[in-house]
Order: sequence, then C-alpha cells, then structure tokens
Amino acid sequence: MRNKIILLSQRVSVIESYNERRDCLDQSWYDYINACGYIPVPVFNRASIVKELIDLLNPSGIILTGGNDLQMYGGNAPERDNTEKALLYYAVNKNIPVLGVCRGMQFINCYFGGTLKTVDGHVATKHTTVYNNEKTVVNSFHNYAVDYIPSILESIAVSDDGIVEAIKHDSKNIKGIMWHPEREEVIANRDIKILKELIEG
Repeated sequence: MRNKIILLSQRVSVIESYNERRDCLDQSWYDYINACGYIPVPVFNRASIVKELIDLLNPSGIILTGGNDLQMYGGNAPERDNTEKALLYYAVNKNIPVLGVCRGMQFINCYFGGTLKTVDGHVATKHTTVYNNEKTVVNSFHNYAVDYIPSILESIAVSDDGIVEAIKHDSKNIKGIMWHPEREEVIANRDIKILKELIEG
C-alpha cells in the first residue's frame, strides 16, 4: 500500500483571454511519482496554505517542478516563487526531503544565495552528463543554468558542455537535477532511484 505523500509545486499559466492565472501540472508527473511508489499531491500557488498543508499531510517529500522563469530573472509568476520559498523554508526546518527539477533546481540554488546565467543549446535536446561517476544521457529543456553555487551546495553532475546538471545540499536532504524525469517516454530507473534514495534515506 502506498502511504507516502509527495507534494509537488505547480507552474502558473496565464490565460489573458479569460483573465485567469491557472496552476497546472503535466499529468506525466503522476506516472513518475507512481512508478516510485508514492502518492503525488499538487500544491496551489498560495504561500499562505503551505504550512497548513505540511502540518495536515505530513509529506515524505517535496518536489519543486519545472516551468516558469524565476521572477528575479524576468519570470511573471511571483506567486509561484513565494509558494516555493515557503515550501523550501518548511522543508529545511522540518527536515523534509526536497527534489528540485529544472526550474526547481534553479530555485534551490538561488534560495541559498546562488545565481543563474543564460545558456544556449539546452532546449528540447539530449546530452551526456556524468552522474554518480557514470555517464548517462539526459533530456534538456532550459534557457537558464546554474552560475554561482553557494558553498552550502555542491555540484554533483556536469554536462558534456560544462553546464552543472545536478546539485545537492551539504547537510540537508535536498537535491536538484536539471533534466525532467517525467518527460521520458519510459521512466528511467536512474530517476526512480534518485527520488527513492532521497525519500527513503
């Protein structure tokens, strides 16, 4: 029986013709979380509900998903930045494991004092990276990459063109990856292992 809940942040989609700001999440996230043996629960982009959700659901982990640029880099979803800030704050203080994916990794890096830079050739492509001392091919869908990494974090994977592809916290159970596990046609064992090791310790 699956009994571990994973909270997932959502992107903001602006529908101007309806004057709506919609929270949305690719349905394939369910497939990834389900393949790992957990229950996914999306979080509305309202920072005010984050503490209540965490206290009520007692999640085993949090995933900061992809989509939307950070506001400090021209993004138009400040409510998402605020929600993810609250998620990461409570995760740090309650020792809840966190996985950041693409934008999520960028957010983790910036939350702890890092910076980003623009990068070419990393949208809708694949490239080789070294992760856990093994070469692996990952997908890529990002215009920004990690630039300065604060000392509390460390790089644990770099692409063949020198872009940081994964980071981890030096004392908390927090990790970021730039590739998208949910966008693989077949969920990779590598990515199942990443989440399960994070959650199970």
